[in-house]
Amino acid sequence: MYEDVELSLKNLREAFEVLSREKSEKKNKFLKRLAEKIDENREYLKAENSKDVERARELKVKESLIDRLVLNDKRIDEMIESCQIVESLRDPIGEVVDSFVREDGLTIYKVRVPIGVLAIIYESRPNVTIETSILALKSGNTILLKGGSDALNSNKALVKLIKQALDDAGLPRNSVELVEHTDRSVVDYILKQRGLIDLIIPRGGKSLIDYVVSNAKMPVLETGAGVCHIFVDESADIDKSIAVIDNAKTQRPGTCNAVETLLVHRKIASEFLPKLKKLFDDKKVEIRGCVETRKVIECAPATEEDWSTEYLDLIISVKVVSSLDEAIEHIKKYSTKHSEAILTENYSNAMKFLNAVDSSTVYVNASTRFTDGGQFGMGAEIGISTQKFHARGPVGLKELTTTKFIVFGDYHVRK
Repeated sequence: MYEDVELSLKNLREAFEVLSREKSEKKNKFLKRLAEKIDENREYLKAENSKDVERARELKVKESLIDRLVLNDKRIDEMIESCQIVESLRDPIGEVVDSFVREDGLTIYKVRVPIGVLAIIYESRPNVTIETSILALKSGNTILLKGGSDALNSNKALVKLIKQALDDAGLPRNSVELVEHTDRSVVDYILKQRGLIDLIIPRGGKSLIDYVVSNAKMPVLETGAGVCHIFVDESADIDKSIAVIDNAKTQRPGTCNAVETLLVHRKIASEFLPKLKKLFDDKKVEIRGCVETRKVIECAPATEEDWSTEYLDLIISVKVVSSLDEAIEHIKKYSTKHSEAILTENYSNAMKFLNAVDSSTVYVNASTRFTDGGQFGMGAEIGISTQKFHARGPVGLKELTTTKFIVFGDYHVRK
């Protein structure tokens, strides 16, 4: 089992030596061909995906998580669109980030280069297989994919198409490798492969992310769980705010950018909360409220644990606060630094919220569901980084590069 993974990593390292020097034309040809292959193989992909979905239902997996697993025509269209957008984006490799000419004529350039061999460990969501692969390859990196066992048939089908598209474009087919072993011990083996893996990326729930961060022997790009907040200010337009919260909670509750905690200003709670409850009752959203919330509407009591829980389901915790400052303090205490929003008609309050809340993405009058590489013009994302170095927020092409200095001299020596 481990021998297979070691061989894949050696193949990825060899492929990187070729791919890192390839021109944009070949990489774009691959992306164009992959989009065509995904379109041509819709029924094959849906048939393989149905095996994973049926197994998940047999195991009684909750529907919000099964939703993340499903490949339907809409999501296949989205994968094709991601390929097309990434193809159209400027190749970051070789970009001059900065330059400087010394008085003695020594010329110094700082340029973008690929990172190397990437590895991603992720759960469900077979579209991640496409998004991560196309971003890695366009930015000159190779990638090891370790998806969840729940999406194994889907991932095998997608990687098969990726390798065919690499062949068609004249690129090394070992630029992408899938770990098919489902034994959990293989993750521990991967986390120890410092020297073969340059960067590892966990994408999934908090327990997976924490485990990778704690055990990896190589650098980790930490993508965070999403305990996302929305604060409804006393000046907010109530009807418009309810529409935003509806989108943030119910459009796709199983995603990391869905809102999990709602903070409501006390001055509008008596008018706002009954309207919210009517909507959520219709949409079968369970509300867990603080003491003040339950004085206004009937709902389940919120526990201390609820404020730090990423439900990934049709559940939301609601807290009534007395001020903007109290809302900000609550977010500082419980946020995973993913995405937070304020709904307000007060410019000063909006600016204070933007400046005080330290998360990867902060919104004024918009749904947290927009935190996504595709929505931010990146074509796709390899995850949402909640750390503070190298990359933060949606991780796209540029975030999968590092830099090196290139220096031109005329037989210069240091004095």
